[in-house]
Amino acid sequence: MRIPRCTLPILLLLAGLESPNLSAQTSAVPHLEKRGSATQLIVDGKPFLILGGELHNSSSSSLDYMKPLWPQLAGMGLNTVVTPLSWELVEPVEGKYDFTLVDGLLTQARQAHERIVFLWLASWKNGMSSYAPVWVKQDTKRFPRVVVKGREIELLSPASSTMQQADARAFAALMQHIKSVDGDHTVLMMQVENEVGVLGDSRDRSAEADRTFNSPVPAELMRYLKAHHDTLYPRLRELWDENGDKTSGTWPELFGNTTRADEIFMAWHYGRFVHAVTAAGKSAYNIPMYVNTWLAGDDSAPGDYPSGGPEPWVMDIWRAAGTAIDFYAPDLYDPNFVVWCQRYHRDGNPLFMPETRGGSPGAANVFYAVGEEAGFGFSPFAIEDDMDPKQDLAASYRAIDTLAPILLEHQAAGDVHAFALDKQHPVADFRLNGMELHVAIDEIFGHHADSGYGLVMATGPDEFLGVGKGFRVSFAASSPASPRVGIASIDEGRFEDGRWIPGRRLNGDENDQGNYWRFDSRKVNTEKVKLYRYQQP
Repeated sequence: MRIPRCTLPILLLLAGLESPNLSAQTSAVPHLEKRGSATQLIVDGKPFLILGGELHNSSSSSLDYMKPLWPQLAGMGLNTVVTPLSWELVEPVEGKYDFTLVDGLLTQARQAHERIVFLWLASWKNGMSSYAPVWVKQDTKRFPRVVVKGREIELLSPASSTMQQADARAFAALMQHIKSVDGDHTVLMMQVENEVGVLGDSRDRSAEADRTFNSPVPAELMRYLKAHHDTLYPRLRELWDENGDKTSGTWPELFGNTTRADEIFMAWHYGRFVHAVTAAGKSAYNIPMYVNTWLAGDDSAPGDYPSGGPEPWVMDIWRAAGTAIDFYAPDLYDPNFVVWCQRYHRDGNPLFMPETRGGSPGAANVFYAVGEEAGFGFSPFAIEDDMDPKQDLAASYRAIDTLAPILLEHQAAGDVHAFALDKQHPVADFRLNGMELHVAIDEIFGHHADSGYGLVMATGPDEFLGVGKGFRVSFAASSPASPRVGIASIDEGRFEDGRWIPGRRLNGDENDQGNYWRFDSRKVNTEKVKLYRYQQP
């Protein structure tokens, strides 16, 4: 389908003149909603947990290539496919839009009973501009590039209003089309751009960028920083304070003439650009939209990673730049999974994991993300490379999927905890349902598991539901004066249409003679435990 550029303003106007029937459907459109302790993705009026996988960057550029993949993706427990969609294929000729690929992907997803999160690879992807249309790339006068070490590179400037407007027009046209053809809400969310920032230097070194860097910091940014001073990310607040806590001045005057000031400068310009593109898309179809991040190492220098992307320490700069983006997400490959989750799940930013490790690490990390951090989605990268339905990630997905409605209820209630244990982090302790729970890597009859992972939630007085493998749980009363606690029964089982179907009773050897609630390391299990209380003679 091709839409001439001149028709877009008319389409956007008509989009604002919805019939009463369409207005009544607004609540069914995918959106984020605060429910109790968690921010959840609501689809067709119900919380939805994304158990997804992200494709390789070029996989979805061919419908023929994708056709055999869909049933295999569904077979490993995915309910959502996170798939790139590049600007160059949507607008190959300026002002002429081609949505053939979009429509084909939606058709294939529906046939496989899958949902989609689209990645809008437009002005930037991984700190470069390789997915922009050729008519953009070749016109460096209209669409200027970033200068690094004295030369222009294939990286479009975020300070260019012409560039911003071209990207925003295309994105708005795409969102208008998706709205018109996606009445069943196959598309859940949109990622706007991909891992933005400057690679190879801490900031743009063009003459225009130098002039702006040595000009006053925008008053809009300073108002935000002053209003939020006490809650700013500590590193940002400390940098501002170290340079005199000034309320006006140039970028180096306020933040120092350092690479960190360069990164703040680029974060502001990328943030302004991406918020504007996001706002244009939302004016056509308002579904959740986010920005992802190529994460920096704690000792990395800006430019070794894309300088200006929404790293945790400059996320406040992005928030000051606009309000269109719903949340910021980490592309998380760092082994310190817990710390990075906590850095993003803060100050009202919900956790979604658009790109991360799959396989055995993913099988463990998904529990922590959706359990401990109340995440609403998880998506390992290059998912088509690992589609064996017997692999660990598939087992975790299937187990979580069966209890997803219950898990989402407990996310909101705040009475679920999760953990990923290994030899460096062999235990986890927390209080739940008036009990002290001690979780450790499982050991029985001299056999020690190498790792363990899962989640536990309170389902009633002295009753808990757990899922996972390779760990054991012991219980203690929260007060020494309280009655002692014993294990009355452990049942493995499963959920069918929300109804608990018990299986084996796992007392005796399986619970170490009543000492522990155990989860065998050989497979992911779903179990219920009931406790009893007694007075010590």
